[in-house]
Amino acid sequence: MRDIPNELVDRIESGAAMLCHVWTLERSDGARAGFTDHDQDLTVDGLACSASTGWTVGAAEAGVGTASGSLAVSGVWDAEGQASDWDDARVELWRVDWVQPDLKVRLWAGTLSRLRREGGGFVAELDGPMAALERVVGRTYGRMCDARFGDGRCGVSEEAWPGATCDRRWATCVGTFGNGINFQGFPDIPGDDFLTAYPVSGGRHDGRSRR
Repeated sequence: MRDIPNELVDRIESGAAMLCHVWTLERSDGARAGFTDHDQDLTVDGLACSASTGWTVGAAEAGVGTASGSLAVSGVWDAEGQASDWDDARVELWRVDWVQPDLKVRLWAGTLSRLRREGGGFVAELDGPMAALERVVGRTYGRMCDARFGDGRCGVSEEAWPGATCDRRWATCVGTFGNGINFQGFPDIPGDDFLTAYPVSGGRHDGRSRR
């Protein structure tokens, strides 16, 4: 349940409230940044929130029960340091009365999971607080690559392949991206058909890969 200040409720009901969105980010080292979709900079809880970045709310996926939920925002990144420095930063989305910025209500909170460049700006993917329950701990053995396209384990530069996607198969990794050395799967692992395989006349029986 959201805690909405009574004064903000009164201003909304009277039509006096002037509302905008504010995003606040905080890294694990304490560094903070703020952005707003208002047309002027705002100061919220002592944090200067820049209006020149064009941050806007994008697609949202609401989680029900233990579902993680997600949110996307877009704009121009001008925070101190590289955008990647803010991975896993805590993000809060607020609805603020820009006339009285101390009157606000928090709409959403989560972490910044991924940034991708798009045109002259970026799209930030934000994970809700339940996303940790969906995180894979350890690894499983399978034929498919378990890296995310363009991440550090994959090694492929998304900027070099604009708009490209990967289906995580060995053939695609090698044939399309020439990235077999970084393939994070086990293409030679036996499939279910191996359990029922048996020697047949004329078959290959030299112990080599069945790929």
